[in-house]
Amino acid sequence: MRITYLLLFIMLFCVACSEQHDHKGQTPLVELDGNFLYKEDLQAVLSAELSKDDSLLFADHYIRNWVEDVLLYDKAQSNIPNSGEIDKLVENYRKALIMHTYQQALIHQQLSEEISEQDLTDYYEKNQTLFKVERPLMKGLFIKVPLTAPQLTNVKRWYKTKTQEAVDHLEKYSLQNAVKYEYFYDKWILVSEVLDMIPLKVPDVDEYLNNNRQVELKDTAFYYFLNVSDYRKIGEEEPYEFARTQVKDLLLNVKQVEFMKQVKDDLYQRAVKKDEIKYY
Repeated sequence: MRITYLLLFIMLFCVACSEQHDHKGQTPLVELDGNFLYKEDLQAVLSAELSKDDSLLFADHYIRNWVEDVLLYDKAQSNIPNSGEIDKLVENYRKALIMHTYQQALIHQQLSEEISEQDLTDYYEKNQTLFKVERPLMKGLFIKVPLTAPQLTNVKRWYKTKTQEAVDHLEKYSLQNAVKYEYFYDKWILVSEVLDMIPLKVPDVDEYLNNNRQVELKDTAFYYFLNVSDYRKIGEEEPYEFARTQVKDLLLNVKQVEFMKQVKDDLYQRAVKKDEIKYY
């Protein structure tokens, strides 16, 4: 009921204040010391998914916060003696914001984000020490089969080798017998993805997998076979396929810096030619 009266009062107030001020087509809701909160401001933050009651509560809180902010700002203004320093900071921030916005627009319009694969790999090869593994990675093969699956002796032999013959046997076998089969000898994957598939219970999983390249486990229903062909611990050099995004970001940043350096130099040279710079 209090909220309903509040909104009714606001609507009546809006009619009166609209007759005295030019609000440029906006509908005022609240006035405080010449500051106006408009209906359009409230609508911009009011979610259409809220119920009628929730919308009223939101409006009440939003208006209250707006009023408190205006009062606090007015109080602060009257109690800050050195407003000139603040004005200087605001102006410096405004200049920086304008220059940043312009630079981003210029880069977006005139600078291509395309970088050749050769440039990416060249940079990676020359700077591999910059890229470190943050989460353990591995290459290998994994297969999960029921305890009752046939040819388990062969599976235990096949999964331990990377030969094409053994892989072919496992692929054919998995079509009919495996619950899960993952071949990743040719790509790096996160160790955590593998751990989600096996019931491995050891104090230090990463150290265990780094030292045990063939893992055989079972529970009450399944056998789990994992062959780790390669492993990268935290802190070791990151493989290119994982570092590629970071390499591209670094090269794009260098490209943008060089581009803006050239833009600034061009502006400077033009100013010099036009004798616009006056030194005293």
